[in-house]
Amino acid sequence: MSRLIRIALVLVLVIVVGTVGYRVIEHGTAWSVLDALYMTVITLASVGFQEVHPLSPAGRVFTIFLILGGTGVVVYGISTLTAFIVEGELTSVLRRRRMQRGIDKLTDHFIVCGADQTGRYAIDELEKTKQRFVVVDRNPERLQELEARGVLTQHGDATHDTVLTAAGILRARGLITALHTDADNLFVTLTAKGLNPGLRVISKAVEEASEAKLRRAGADGVVMPNYIGGLRLASELIRPAVVTFLDRMVRTPERAIRVAPIEIAPHSPLNGRTLAESGLLDRDGITVVALLGADGVYHFNPKKTTHLSPEHTVIVIGEMAVVNEINGVGE
Repeated sequence: MSRLIRIALVLVLVIVVGTVGYRVIEHGTAWSVLDALYMTVITLASVGFQEVHPLSPAGRVFTIFLILGGTGVVVYGISTLTAFIVEGELTSVLRRRRMQRGIDKLTDHFIVCGADQTGRYAIDELEKTKQRFVVVDRNPERLQELEARGVLTQHGDATHDTVLTAAGILRARGLITALHTDADNLFVTLTAKGLNPGLRVISKAVEEASEAKLRRAGADGVVMPNYIGGLRLASELIRPAVVTFLDRMVRTPERAIRVAPIEIAPHSPLNGRTLAESGLLDRDGITVVALLGADGVYHFNPKKTTHLSPEHTVIVIGEMAVVNEINGVGE
């Protein structure tokens, strides 16, 4: 795109030089600006029209150089524009602009840094649960695959301020950094928190020693895939029935069933009501399992007489479509 802009600027310069040149060289005749501009354009376009006014010898010499130099610029510009269209660069630029417009409309969304290995599973989960998110990655092929699925993407290095800003970090709700190295994840955490201190950041960590560093850098949560994988192996051996239940719950393609929170916002119709009056206990598609209080304690199987307030978070197992409807996600 920048190459086309440069060519356009050179072409404009050639036209200006031609217009001014005819005006200066043919100063003794009645050459207006329009006459000089018209003569320059028909000369560069090689359309074969007659001269606007008879040219002096100096004017003819000037025309020769204008044809030799200016026509070359025109031909090169046309060939570059043709290659730009044929090679798909124009389509890519237009697609990128549409993508950026979609990102600019997002608020309270999530950003995923890294679309390989761990990151792609996080992306799948966000897709299944109907979350609004943007994926940042340096690999254009991975991003093209995601774009084909309708995922918003931002190409670039997630450790750079400009890339995260283009992904809407100032308006984002949270960020996942799942890059290959702990050093990169640490840098992304520092950058993200510097741009948006209120952002919730969850980071991947390979080395156990990196957890403390990532938390000091501002990570609200640190997940170690090797640690989680080890627990899963042991749980599969010791508690196969429970693990199978949870696995099927997560992997069911027809419905997204998850353990999820229901936030009690100040303007929520649930605010001030008891758990029984809220209707959550009788709502199809969800089951209330716990209540997180202001004291940070989880109360399992909470009492029906408990009054709900913005200090509470209701933990349920159920379909994400129902949970999102109650939370007002997507409205």
